[in-house]
Amino acid sequence: MAYLRAGAVAGIFGPRNPILAARAVMEHSTCVLLAGEGALAFCRDQGIAFAEPDYFYTEERWRALNTELERRRRGLGEDDDEQQLHGTVGAVARDSDGNLAVATSTGGMTGKIPGRVGDSPIIGAGTYAHNAACAVSATGHGEMFMRYGAAFEIAARLRHAGLPLDTAVRAVVDELGEFGGRGGVIAVDRTGGLALPFNTAGMYRGYVLANGKINTAIWSAPYQEW
Repeated sequence: MAYLRAGAVAGIFGPRNPILAARAVMEHSTCVLLAGEGALAFCRDQGIAFAEPDYFYTEERWRALNTELERRRRGLGEDDDEQQLHGTVGAVARDSDGNLAVATSTGGMTGKIPGRVGDSPIIGAGTYAHNAACAVSATGHGEMFMRYGAAFEIAARLRHAGLPLDTAVRAVVDELGEFGGRGGVIAVDRTGGLALPFNTAGMYRGYVLANGKINTAIWSAPYQEW
């Protein structure tokens, strides 16, 4: 079924736009997830644009990394500043025919150990879309989102329990919070309904409707802002 197509890459550095790399996996391979050197070789074969290391550098993120490494060296507890620990960018969409799609990209948790893969490239954890339910992109503590199968769980509550989108996403995000899973999701359902819940102090988010109106927020009320 076309609406269950998926592609992902993990554990790589170099592609200028990792979403195009993931899309190439979806459209030009029989795989769902490619990682490491094999993924890089595939990207080169597909003509994916690469960038030099300085393209990915920002002073703000460099400072955040060094701050986190210093905290660990001093034996301090985990930093509560979600903005400094995460760098996920996600998008969900519904087209005029009702098709749903999602894309999620991340550099991972700041200061992560080499080899760590979070929830973003794991279909059903941080990224999932099903035309009969919804499209979901997540950000936050990836390990908990993976253990919970968070994105799939939301879609399953729409498909099998008949819950409305806002009820399903709020319940899953709240349940994640009860077990220490901090973060949030953005989601759109097959009717065009939106939900952008989070259980942290804030979450950078925005949406645009068919009428072209653009809305953005960071700190305001997390549920049903449209």
